[in-house]
This record gives sequence, structure tokens and C-alpha cells, in this order.
Amino acid sequence: ACPSVRLSPQLHRRGFRCLHGVDGSAGMLERARSTGLYRQLWRCVLGQEPLPAPAEHYDAVTVVGALGEGQVPSGAMPELLRVTRPGGFLCLTTRSNPSNLWYKAELEAALERLERQGAWQKVLAREVERWERATSEEESTQGTGYISGVVYVYRKCPVPPLKEG
Repeated sequence: ACPSVRLSPQLHRRGFRCLHGVDGSAGMLERARSTGLYRQLWRCVLGQEPLPAPAEHYDAVTVVGALGEGQVPSGAMPELLRVTRPGGFLCLTTRSNPSNLWYKAELEAALERLERQGAWQKVLAREVERWERATSEEESTQGTGYISGVVYVYRKCPVPPLKEG
């Protein structure tokens, strides 16, 4: 959903050519436009307005660097699900630094609630110790100069049951 300056080139190198992006910042959209990787870019404040895409449109939706306090609210998850096709994937990330722990707990509660409701299945939740450089020593994970983060991958239901054995 949100343009990612670091992720999009990696996706493009792996053969993903139909990338769309949204962001609430005109500056970030211009930066994304300058990469030449996106087919479409829209200005949209996720959580305050609907995404400019039809229901069940995307095979995969990513939100990188925008799930945090004062950014995309945890209540925006159903909108991300709306634009993902059944069986499609949602890759979400958030920080684990001290100033984001309240938001992270709220986000995880929303993720679990949607899983209990059968909206999606968790594929992965992985902690990443050196997620990004810390902006202050207070935010640094154990004095490393970095903050940790989490990558979540979900698959939208209905999905075919996994075959055992």
C-alpha cells in the first residue's frame, strides 16, 4: 500500500512489475515516482479514507514503515484486507522501540482479532533485531544503535486447507 524506497527495487528485481503505491505525503509520492518502478501512485491517508482500489484487486499488499504511533492506525487493517484478493498476502511491519510499544500492542491485538474472525491466517511473525538505525540512545535496542522491528505476513481467507503429510 505505501511506497517503499527500499522494498520496491527488491520486488522489481524479483520480477514484480505491477507495483502501485499510496502515501499521505506528496513528497514521498514524488520520491517513489522518481524511481520509475510504480505503475500508479495515489495520495491517500490510510485509516482516514478508503484506498483508491477496487475490492479483491491485489495479490499482495505491503505496508512498510508506516505502522506506528501517529501514522497508519491499527483500525486500517480491514481496508487492507478489502483490496487483497482471497488467498493473497499482506506483509506488514512495525517497530519494537520503546516509543512504539503501545501502538505495537494495539496493532497485534487487531491482527489477532481478524485472525480469530477468520479474515486471514498468520503465515509469519518474525522479530528483526537490527530493523533500522535508532535516532536516540533511549530508542536503541540494548545499546546497539539500532531498533528492532517485526515482520508479519498474513494470507487472506478463504484459503485452501493445507494438506498434511
